[in-house]
Amino acid sequence: MKIINNTKCCNTVSNNPDAGNASEKNNGMRRYILYALPVLVIWWLIYQRLSDFSRAVTYSLLNLPEENHLSSAIEFFLFETPKVLMLLILVVFGVGVIRSFFTPEKTRKILAGKKEAIGNILASLLGIVTPFCSCSAVPLFIGFVTTGVPLGVTFSFLISAPMVNEIALVLLYGLFGWKIAAIYLGTGLLIAMIAGWVIGKLRMERHLEDWVLQIQAGGNGIVEENLNWTTRIRYGIDAVKEIVGKVWIYVILGIAVGAGIHGYVPEGFMASIMGKGAWWSVPIAVLIGIPMYSNAAGIIPVVHALIEKGAALGTVLAFMMSVIALSLPEMVILRKVLKPALIATFAGVVGFGILIVGYLFNMII
Repeated sequence: MKIINNTKCCNTVSNNPDAGNASEKNNGMRRYILYALPVLVIWWLIYQRLSDFSRAVTYSLLNLPEENHLSSAIEFFLFETPKVLMLLILVVFGVGVIRSFFTPEKTRKILAGKKEAIGNILASLLGIVTPFCSCSAVPLFIGFVTTGVPLGVTFSFLISAPMVNEIALVLLYGLFGWKIAAIYLGTGLLIAMIAGWVIGKLRMERHLEDWVLQIQAGGNGIVEENLNWTTRIRYGIDAVKEIVGKVWIYVILGIAVGAGIHGYVPEGFMASIMGKGAWWSVPIAVLIGIPMYSNAAGIIPVVHALIEKGAALGTVLAFMMSVIALSLPEMVILRKVLKPALIATFAGVVGFGILIVGYLFNMII
């Protein structure tokens, strides 16, 4: 009997695939941790020496004179470019791991059936960790509406996702510091919450295109997977490859434009155009920003240079928010599912919120 029991026990162990899989997953996790620790140390050491690097290249290697327009522009470019890209890689990786917990299907399930006020808050917060590109706005919008998500809650998400995402926050932190990044985060979320709430109260579902209303509500058949940490880390690595691979050129171009402004635009020049004293500067900045097509990676370095040259923070924030949240190409895409009256309401409510943010920060800062 003992021999029979031992045989069964041995067979049970050898035929159990879960034990081998668990061991393999644990080994993979350990490998990632062992690789990550020295990489983070090297990252920190390099990041701390970027200022010395930019000055050494500009004034020693290139032998350019100090207090020169070209020297100032080159030093700005050599310092800001690696700094922003290094921060971007680190933060995008972390958000990529977090995003593995919030697939589009799971996001719909979280938002569906919630009361509007709570839904607006949740949708705005989810927009931070689930930033989808504008080409995904239409299928996501349809998915939200047809699965029972209130219209106003959907708009809170669609406002927050492009405007308050990890790319915007990391660039703002890298260029302005944590206070400005926190101000932008707070005001961006507030605009998304309030604008979505207002649109929800207006009960404008009738201004959805008819074919959207005819879509039957229901699941899309996607099966949620239980992911292990090794897979989630791979999600973070894939996010770096995909997102940084797409936006790095915008980062470099934006910083290049900012470097030109930093080096060549006279001090105080922008104060006469976008300063606190020019009351009309905030609405003009919003109107100029709407037809422009750029993402956070391209516009924030330019904003940094504008502020350095005397532009008011509120005016510049209003300009940046209008470029990111009210871009004309996004309106064209949304026209496929929204009637003109709803698009105009969306633009008007968000635009009014941005104007308030601009004037408010020009008054208090």
